[in-house]
Amino acid sequence: MTELDEIDRNILLALAQDATQNASTLGRRFGLSQPATWRRIKRLTDAGVIAGRRLDLDREKLGFGVTVFLGVKLATKGRISLEDFERAVSAIPEVQTVEHVLGLYDYRLRVTARDIADFERVLRRRIMTLPGAGDVEANVLLSEERRPGPLEPAAT
Repeated sequence: MTELDEIDRNILLALAQDATQNASTLGRRFGLSQPATWRRIKRLTDAGVIAGRRLDLDREKLGFGVTVFLGVKLATKGRISLEDFERAVSAIPEVQTVEHVLGLYDYRLRVTARDIADFERVLRRRIMTLPGAGDVEANVLLSEERRPGPLEPAAT
């Protein structure tokens, strides 16, 4: 585990809220020079604490108003490799995440679609025809609140 001081935690929290902030802006905010801030960010990136930066798109504004979480149980374990299923499901553009899980289902998928009719088309024509696909349970997302993870602002 990488040792983090208060400034590291504050930089991580600030980047988690807005990953577009540069070292100069962060440095001014936390009383560091731009090079010192850049070195901290580089150290955290090299240590794997910062695994990347992501662009967060508004799916609804792009015309994708429905998000559905699917639990997929493979029907023929042993006849199909997990890699074959993962490769096939990853090729479906509407599938945003593929998680191999332990529990009632073998996989948890996050699927986005334009509307329920579009989701039904994706489900019937693409997901249910995947190699090894068996039981599927769908949960439609009604609302989502993003909360910070265990990284909290340092107490002052």
